[in-house]
Amino acid sequence: MSRTKNLIALLLVVLLIAAALAGCGSKQDQGSPAKEEQKAWTPSGTVEIVAPASPGGGWDLLARTMQKTLSEDKIVDKPIIITNKPGGGGATGWNYLKSKKGQGEFLAVNSSLLILNHLLGSSDLTFKDFTPLANLQTEWEVVAVSADSPYKTGKDFFEALKKDPASMPIGVGPALGNDDHIQFLMLAKAYGIDPSTIKFVVYPGAGGEQIPALLGGHIKAITISMAETLEQYKAGKIRILGISSDKRVEVMPDVPTWKEQGIDLVFAHWRGVMGPPDMTPEQVKYWSDAIGKMVQQDSWKTALKNMGQYEYYMPADEYKAYLEKQSAEFESLLKQVGLIK
Repeated sequence: MSRTKNLIALLLVVLLIAAALAGCGSKQDQGSPAKEEQKAWTPSGTVEIVAPASPGGGWDLLARTMQKTLSEDKIVDKPIIITNKPGGGGATGWNYLKSKKGQGEFLAVNSSLLILNHLLGSSDLTFKDFTPLANLQTEWEVVAVSADSPYKTGKDFFEALKKDPASMPIGVGPALGNDDHIQFLMLAKAYGIDPSTIKFVVYPGAGGEQIPALLGGHIKAITISMAETLEQYKAGKIRILGISSDKRVEVMPDVPTWKEQGIDLVFAHWRGVMGPPDMTPEQVKYWSDAIGKMVQQDSWKTALKNMGQYEYYMPADEYKAYLEKQSAEFESLLKQVGLIK
């Protein structure tokens, strides 16, 4: 009998030990997901920002402004270098970024040329070949006439243009199919003018040739970036009929926006940043957070002001939708004027 009791007691001890071990195992299992949870992504080494042009231009300045704020404000704790890869209207640098598939340490600045180059047939690349991360800055566009022009407002000018487009040549540079050209096509369409009827005169030297031609009476108006007109505007030699910004700008306080004149148009000559194809959600989140912090820094805002640029920030999802919308709008307009089929 005592032997049976001993066996029962031994069995109970074994069962208790097994239960205790199972409990420990269960607690360990409950804690394991935290250990197995995927660690947030961070750059594994040096970050490279590609400026697809030579030093000194808009793409390069944006890349270096990003580098300065991200590093000096300690938003990114890895070294950041700038690589200049000029050529092909940006295509050389962007093809380099495309080759870095899934590598979140590589970024490149971009602009609407990524869309326009493809539509005009000079590049196979589209924004869909990359991972849009953020839109960052803009220059604004204007339409200007000479100071002695009879046209005082946008409405005055575009009504005259609608009546007799052949007699009112418009200066654009350095080529058709750029943002200056696109802005004017959008305005013409908004005022009920067939864009294909407009007579454009192309000046390869851009503002350096357009403004003298305007002042010399060779053309009736120019479509151009605001910055290129500031000197002659301040000197009182040209009149700015309207600006493509969402609100009036400090350097031209008397110039109304197109929206103020009844035209629902805000048109940005923008620049942004993108990553290579096939970035992971963790990589996108890292850069979205970092760039979101960057654009809030005083150092960033001061740098943009010093460059004569304006903030035009869009986070990744909004930026991607913006690129899709612009691509469709640009394609439609360029088809209407016969630049693409």
